[in-house]
Amino acid sequence: MTVTGTGNAPDVVDVVALGESMVTFLPSRPGRLADVPSFDRAIGGAESNVACVLAAAGHSTRWVSRVGADGFGDHLVEAIGGYGVDVSYVRRDASRPTGVYFRTAGDRADDTHEVAYYRAGSAASAMSPAGVDLDAVRAGRVLHLSGITAALSPDCLALLHDLTAPHPNRPLISFDVNHRPGLWGEGQDPDVLLELARRADIVFVGEDEAEEAWGITDGPTAIRKALPEPQVLVVKQGAEGAVAFTPSRGQSCLPQSLEGLGGTPMGDGGPPARAKPRVGEGGRDGTPRSAGCDNTPRPAATAPALKVDVVATTGAGDAFAAGFLSATLRGLPLTARLRHGHLMAAATLTTPGDLTTPPSRTLADRLAALDDPAWETLRLGPGWTDADAEAAEEARTP
Repeated sequence: MTVTGTGNAPDVVDVVALGESMVTFLPSRPGRLADVPSFDRAIGGAESNVACVLAAAGHSTRWVSRVGADGFGDHLVEAIGGYGVDVSYVRRDASRPTGVYFRTAGDRADDTHEVAYYRAGSAASAMSPAGVDLDAVRAGRVLHLSGITAALSPDCLALLHDLTAPHPNRPLISFDVNHRPGLWGEGQDPDVLLELARRADIVFVGEDEAEEAWGITDGPTAIRKALPEPQVLVVKQGAEGAVAFTPSRGQSCLPQSLEGLGGTPMGDGGPPARAKPRVGEGGRDGTPRSAGCDNTPRPAATAPALKVDVVATTGAGDAFAAGFLSATLRGLPLTARLRHGHLMAAATLTTPGDLTTPPSRTLADRLAALDDPAWETLRLGPGWTDADAEAAEEARTP
């Protein structure tokens, strides 16, 4: 038996995030899982992480998912709701458990890093087009999805296909590829992530992910050639930084309903107008794009990565996406969006868990506005988000 949430008619929010969240157990000390005597409980989930960071940054967000009718499900709903995220459309499943996982204290890049997932048959893996409130999912200015959901089950993949398909009420789709090799079993093809990404409006992908999932080894330009459709493609390059692509002829190549993400503020009064595409332009209703649209891959903006005293990398990619989306919702320039992504990621990199308090908007805006030399010499360590803007300025290294 499934008991739905208590939500009624869905209110419009800035961002809806759909995907599985799990209870995370963090080790009390370094060492092998076999040797760690105790663990601290936390929460983890790519999409809910984005919703939590955005809510903490002052945006209205909703998390849509499915959890077990168990204590771990209670904890997830309460903890994520505690960040100010709307959790009223999370469904409870009495026949399937909430997923959990354990990990070691080491970084993912460390050869000794271990993760033990207990998510097979989880409540979230039963999400399907018929099993979620699609009106609540679509009632956002942006809908954030990730490739993790696509790997959970055929029903979850069908749900992502449904949500990214042309639809008159389709919101702007943000898609983080989030390729996790361990989730793709025999008979599953990660090429579906390329298909889903090509149907999205904003796409986040790492160079390493593109190589591992699709065999693309020639860098950001080659990735853009494989993904010419998204209005904004963000390619993350690890310690080097990030680069963003947009259609080379700008907004004239895009459906009118996408123009709110170009560089003009989306405003605070609700979703962008869902106007019909202009004649000859393509969009979510399935009409073809203009034949004259020039998608020659040319980076529209770049932003070097910050120098950060890293504590743990888990959740940094989710924080980057949240920072970029926050700046996008505010209509900031593309370079500023990338920098806000780096700043949100730095907040997570300097703490041990998946989630942390982001910098204040005032502090983030001030740091994002630094000139290039100041940005490139900025160094951030644990506790930097607690500093005021003046103290953060003084923390810059020469």
